[in-house]
Amino acid sequence: MPKIKTLKAAAKRFKKTASGKFKRGHSHATHLKLSKSGKRRRGLRGTTMVSKADTPRLKRMMPY
Repeated sequence: MPKIKTLKAAAKRFKKTASGKFKRGHSHATHLKLSKSGKRRRGLRGTTMVSKADTPRLKRMMPY
């Protein structure tokens, strides 16, 4: 059985946690910041978890 290749675009955007979940960055955080409020910009900092609905798709994209 051949190995499954990792989708490199997904590997650059998502990280797998020790428990097997995936974390991601927020969108809309790097461009046209002055028009966004400070509260909104603070909320876009850091990472968040990928939803349960998208996790099986990511597991196929990043098998290792």
